Amino acid sequence: MEKQLHLNLLGSRPPLAGGFQSSSKMKMGPGRKRDFTPLPWSHYFETMEDVEVENENGKDLFRIYCSGSHGPVLLLLHGGGHSALSWAVFTAVICSRINCRVVAMDLRAHGDTKVKNPEDLSADTMAKDVGKVVEVLYGENPPPIMIIGHSMGGAIAVHSANHVPSLLGLCVIDVVEGTAMDALNSMQNFLRSRPKTFKSLENAIEWSVKSGQIRNIESARVSMGGQVNKCEESTSSPSVSNSIGEGIIEEDEDEEGVEESMKKKMKEDDQEIKKESIFTWRVDLSKTEKYWEGWFRGLSALFLSCPVPKLLLLAGVDRLDKDLTIGQMQGKFQMQVLSQCGHTVHEDAPEKVADALATFMVRHKFTEFKEGFLC
Repeated sequence: MEKQLHLNLLGSRPPLAGGFQSSSKMKMGPGRKRDFTPLPWSHYFETMEDVEVENENGKDLFRIYCSGSHGPVLLLLHGGGHSALSWAVFTAVICSRINCRVVAMDLRAHGDTKVKNPEDLSADTMAKDVGKVVEVLYGENPPPIMIIGHSMGGAIAVHSANHVPSLLGLCVIDVVEGTAMDALNSMQNFLRSRPKTFKSLENAIEWSVKSGQIRNIESARVSMGGQVNKCEESTSSPSVSNSIGEGIIEEDEDEEGVEESMKKKMKEDDQEIKKESIFTWRVDLSKTEKYWEGWFRGLSALFLSCPVPKLLLLAGVDRLDKDLTIGQMQGKFQMQVLSQCGHTVHEDAPEKVADALATFMVRHKFTEFKEGFLC
C-alpha cells in the first residue's frame, strides 16, 4: 500500500519490485532491442509557442503545445516534475476521437516555461498562472474550457477552477487528498532513491521504462525530454579542464612522442565531453516540499464544490476519503478505475484515458465524436 501512496503527490510512482512492468506493450521477443531514441513534440502536437504573461516582477513566458482548430478547449496540466510533453500521445489519440482543441501547458518551473520567481510553486500562484494564460490566449470571451490535470496538475486544476470563467468541466487523474497526504512523509525517501544524473537522454528514457515510471515506451520517448535536460555547466572544475588542454605537447618531443601526446589529449577531451553531457532533472522536487501540503489539503471539498460536471480517473483501486465517498454516493462526480496502469495513467494508457474522457464529454453534450469514429 505504501508504494501505491507515494506518488499521488508527483508525476510518477516509485520503481516497483522486480523492475520491468507486466504491461503488454512492454513484452518483447527474445533478442529484440527496445528503441529508446527520443521523439519530437511535433509528431503529436500541431504547434508550440510561448505565452507572455505580465506580472509584478516583469514578464513570464509559459510554454504551450496545441492541436485542433474547433470545439471545446482541453487545458492539460501535468504532474510534478513532468511537463506538457507527458500529454503528447494522449493528445494525438483524443484529437482522433472528438472535436476539440488541446492546450498543454508547462507549469511554472517545469519544462521550458521561464518565470521570474520559479521558487514559488504555491497552489494559489500556479492557479493564477493558469488563469492568466487563458486570458492572454482568449481575451474576455474564452471558449468553453475543460481542465484536465494529473497528480499535482490535478490539484492545480481544481484550484484553477475559479480562474477560468468559461469552465465547462473538470477531470482529475490519479490524485486523492487522503492518499496524497498519507504519502508526504515518505516522499523525500523516494526522491533520494532516484538516479541524480543520466549519461544521455536515451539513458533517462530507458530508466523511466525499466523502473516502471512510464510503462508506455512511445510516451517515454517523447515526454522524458521534458523531465530532464543537459547540464549547462561542466561537471569538472575549470582548472582541471584547462590542464587537459595545455602543456600536452612539448617542443623537444619526437614524432612518436607527439603522436602519443595527441592520442592522450583526444582521449581526455572525449572524456571531458562525456562528463559535460550529463543529463539531470529539470526540477529539484525535494526543494518544493513546503508547498506539498498546500496542493492537497482541502482538495476533496474544493473538488466537490466545483459547479461543473466532474470526472475522477484512478489507477487501480484507490482510497476515497470520507468527503469523496459521500460525494460519489450522491452522484456529484463520475469515477472510473483504469486497471493495469501506473500513476502516469495518461501516459501508460492514453487510449483508455481518451476513451473515458471522450465518452464523458459526449454524454454531457460538450462535444461530438468525430465522423467515422466508432466508440
